Parts: sequence; structure tokens; C-alpha cells
Amino acid sequence: MKFDMTSIDGTAAGSLELDDAIFGLEPREDLIARMVRWQLAKRQAGDHKTLGRADIHRTGKKMYKQKGTGGARHGSARVPQFRGGGRAMGPVVRSHAHDLPKKVRALALRHALSAKRRAGGLVVWERAHLDEAKTKALRENFANASLSNVLIIDGAEVDANFAHAARNLPQVDVLPAQGINVYDIMRRDKLVLTRAAIEALEARFK
Repeated sequence: MKFDMTSIDGTAAGSLELDDAIFGLEPREDLIARMVRWQLAKRQAGDHKTLGRADIHRTGKKMYKQKGTGGARHGSARVPQFRGGGRAMGPVVRSHAHDLPKKVRALALRHALSAKRRAGGLVVWERAHLDEAKTKALRENFANASLSNVLIIDGAEVDANFAHAARNLPQVDVLPAQGINVYDIMRRDKLVLTRAAIEALEARFK
């Protein structure tokens, strides 16, 4: 399909052909949701932990005799019933990651790109380049192009001046082509792809 390109300030800059196998799919929300869940679960630290009764440093001597006290029977002061005892069934260190086939992950990325194009949230630039790393100038260009909440994907390497100027802008993410992912695509209102990024995506899926 033919898609109109723009420059950084929002002016027209020609057009190019987009691959229907990447940008022309009927989006499946279930695939996108599975991929987002996989990404968020994989990045969880899983280092939360509480002390169980085996981790409490207390004597193992029986607290008092078994019978004749009129109270309940107890054999350890480490149990959860007592102040300072271990927690029953508390969280332990573990991995939250789960498996998701590589083909499903690749398909989910294509569906996310198609969903963004279908929703009118896709913008294509010829390139993301600035002569000087000036945040003020980039903010003005974004204002002219009506971009405020945006993910920008460049080619194999991101222009250093552009990256430095963009890192002070809130709700603006800049990534190289190999860093594109479903979660970042869906969490931003607009997705900006450069020509180099599109070429990298087409080569990746072929």
C-alpha cells in the first residue's frame, strides 16, 4: 500500500510503499494482549520474599509443657501465630516469565504495527536527524506535527543529536529498529517510523 511520508515538522515529504504482510493485517487483540503480558511478566524482578518459620532465628525448645496449662498446645515460637514469627505462605523469590513461541511473538509485532496504522497512529519520516541537539527546536517541530505522546523508531543506529534532544521530552521514546516491541508501540498514541526502520522491518520479516 502507498503511504504518505512527512518531515519532522509535519510537512509532506513524498510517499513510499508499505508491505501489506506487515502493515495491512486485520489486528487481533488477543495476540497483542498475549505479547504485552509476556513482556511485562518477563521484566518482573521476582525478588520479593518474606521470612518463613524456617528463616526465623529463635530457639527450637518447646515453649511450655504439653498439658496442664489450659492453653493451646505449641512446640515452636517461630510459627506465624506469634509476634515475630515467620509468615505463612508468603512470597518467595521466583521468575514470573512464561513461554511464548517465537512465531507468535513475531506475528504479534506485525499485528501491533497493523493496528497502529489502521487507527491512524502511524507516521513515516524520511529520517530522524537534527543538526544540533536542541530540545527546544525539536519541541517546536513536534508541536507543528501534533506529536506529544510518541514512539520513534529509527534504523540500526539512532542519530545522536536527535536522541539527546528527545530524551528531555516527556512521553517521547526513541529506539533503534532492533528495539521495537509491542508494549512500547501500544502505550504511545503515535508511532513514528523512519524509512530506515521500515526497511529493517521488511528485511526482518522476510
